[in-house]
Amino acid sequence: MNLANLQIEGLLMAIASINHVLVRRGLLSAEDIEIALRKAEAIETGGEAWQGLSPVHRDAISFPILLLQLANRCQPEADLPCFSELAGMVGRMKAPGEDQDRPFSK
Repeated sequence: MNLANLQIEGLLMAIASINHVLVRRGLLSAEDIEIALRKAEAIETGGEAWQGLSPVHRDAISFPILLLQLANRCQPEADLPCFSELAGMVGRMKAPGEDQDRPFSK
């Protein structure tokens, strides 16, 4: 596996864990984090550059945001799932046989 992929995996889980603690301590709500992630997604998917990307590249951009959204939906008192579980959940968000030009469904 590419070392950059492992670094990104670690970074995503660190962010997910920090978000989880912020919600558990009442510093932010899960809704606050969801709104922030949706804004990030809108910024990334709203430009003309998005239209010129291949479906694979679009999925690559959407993946970390979707993973963090799924982690955010976990109950704050529960443990976070591991990266591979969250990644599998993101993968299952794309329906079998779905057009590759469409990003992951939500």
